[in-house]
Amino acid sequence: MSARLAARVEVSALIRRIEGEGGHAAVLRRGDPEAGAILLLLAERGVPKMLLERLLDPKGDYRWSPTGPHDLTENEELSGYIERRRRFDSDLWIVELDVAGVERFAAAMISTG
Repeated sequence: MSARLAARVEVSALIRRIEGEGGHAAVLRRGDPEAGAILLLLAERGVPKMLLERLLDPKGDYRWSPTGPHDLTENEELSGYIERRRRFDSDLWIVELDVAGVERFAAAMISTG
C-alpha cells in the first residue's frame, strides 16, 4: 500500500508541473486539504478532453483513472457530472489543467499513478 499525499500537496504539485510545461492550471473548487478526492479536468487550448480521478486500486495503491462522461464536448453532460460529484462529495477538489499534448500528459498520469 502506498502513502497518499495530502490533497492540497498533490494539487499544488500538479499546478507547478503544468505551469512548468507552459500550461495553465486553475482550482475550480477546493476540497478538504488533507483527504479530499481530486477530479482533474484535462483540457487543451480550453477544450475539455478527459476527466481523471485519483482512486485506490485493488493493491492499495493510488492511481489516476479516467472517469466521467465519454463526450466532454457536451457541456451540459460535463456540468451535470461535476455537479453530481460535488453534491455526493463535499470534500472534492476540482482542478482544470490546460496543457499542450494533453493526451501524452494523461497517458503519463495513468501509467505512473
